[in-house]
Amino acid sequence: MAAPLSSTLRIAIAGAGMGGLATALALAKQGFQHIHVYETASNLGFVGAGIQVAPNLSRVLQNLGVWDYMKDDAVEMKEASIRASATDEELANVKLTHVAERYGQPHSVAHRSALANALYEGCKAAAPCVTIHFCTTVLDVDFEHTRVRVKERDEVGDGHWVDADVVLGGDGVKSVIRKCMLTRHGEDGDVKDTGQAAYRIMLRREQLAHDPELLALLQSNTTYRWIGPRRHIIAYPISSNTIFNISTAQPDVNFAAEPTATWTTRADKSAMLNVYSDFCPLVVRMLELVPEGEVCEWKLRVHHPLKTWVEGNVALLGDACHPTLPHLNQGAAQAIEDGAVLGVVLSKLTHKSDIHAGLLVYERLRKSRTEHLVEEAAASGRALHLTDPEAQAARDEAFRQVKHGGPNPDRAVDREVQDRVYGHDCVRNAEEWFGEYFAEAKGSRGHV
Repeated sequence: MAAPLSSTLRIAIAGAGMGGLATALALAKQGFQHIHVYETASNLGFVGAGIQVAPNLSRVLQNLGVWDYMKDDAVEMKEASIRASATDEELANVKLTHVAERYGQPHSVAHRSALANALYEGCKAAAPCVTIHFCTTVLDVDFEHTRVRVKERDEVGDGHWVDADVVLGGDGVKSVIRKCMLTRHGEDGDVKDTGQAAYRIMLRREQLAHDPELLALLQSNTTYRWIGPRRHIIAYPISSNTIFNISTAQPDVNFAAEPTATWTTRADKSAMLNVYSDFCPLVVRMLELVPEGEVCEWKLRVHHPLKTWVEGNVALLGDACHPTLPHLNQGAAQAIEDGAVLGVVLSKLTHKSDIHAGLLVYERLRKSRTEHLVEEAAASGRALHLTDPEAQAARDEAFRQVKHGGPNPDRAVDREVQDRVYGHDCVRNAEEWFGEYFAEAKGSRGHV
């Protein structure tokens, strides 16, 4: 049954990233007919990289009907291997075969573009309810009249205003919608510099074929993590074990003096090799295979928690309100969960006058969870990047005790953390709590 406001509600979404596409699709699944997504880029243009598809994410993708678009690309992970960077000693081995039974879905990994394309195919199948406007930048938002000012690439002047009933800011870590909201509240300086950057690398099977040890990594169903002082590398096979995806985290030296608008840079291969020169020979051989000119570095940034995600009938989602470090593998998953919850919440509204209260319900359902996971990711990074020898030794011993039931310093594979992250069904949670939270929001003058 279609949502009560499905035929009349006009929804404008800034950004066609993971969160924006998922939100558009979730709303279309609820029967909404006027969903417009505005994206600056000329196409999806997702950087080639792997992405971890944990059970809480794959559950949403199945609910949205798009899992089949990407299932052939996915590789189910059977175990996680945490290793010392200098010696390649395996500190802990965590079996992941329990994940499917415990949480209803396996832990998989995939090419990032496979996930983006799955969401995009879902949105295309939902046409004409969903219209994606590429080459169109959101420049401003009018909170009083619920509209956005957009400019098409070849448009002369300052763009034009688009009226809506709901505006959703899924425009990422450099969000225009968030900036406007902060300005309205008299806030600024929400950037929180992490001091970290990352290389993202993909090696094809043919590049590894000459090295039996590296080829064995590709042919396994294992996610590997090498940890060292202030740095780590995580790697795993994607695309049906034909590509070995490598992601790093290291101190930010290339961006430290750059303006905040700078986020990526073409990096020098020799500089990358120098950063990881004290890692074990296996890792060094792996990095040496990266072609010259294909090394790119990303600055890792987060933001201080916002006081609110909602202003009038405008709300933020995904990296626009809870960007995270990648150490918990939940960035895209949480943005997509946001979209699924927005689909549930907006589908239950019966009057346009209730939109603001509905968005407050969405904020209440999502804000504490995402902020907790942002801090969990940061804490995991701190544990992996210890520099004090005594603290490192204690951490490594904690890793060795995992097989005896001890807590895992790497929170991404800690059972208790997995229960909170993987076991959460965001749609069921929204369905269960909407009524109570909505009643409170309607009776409150402030945020719930």
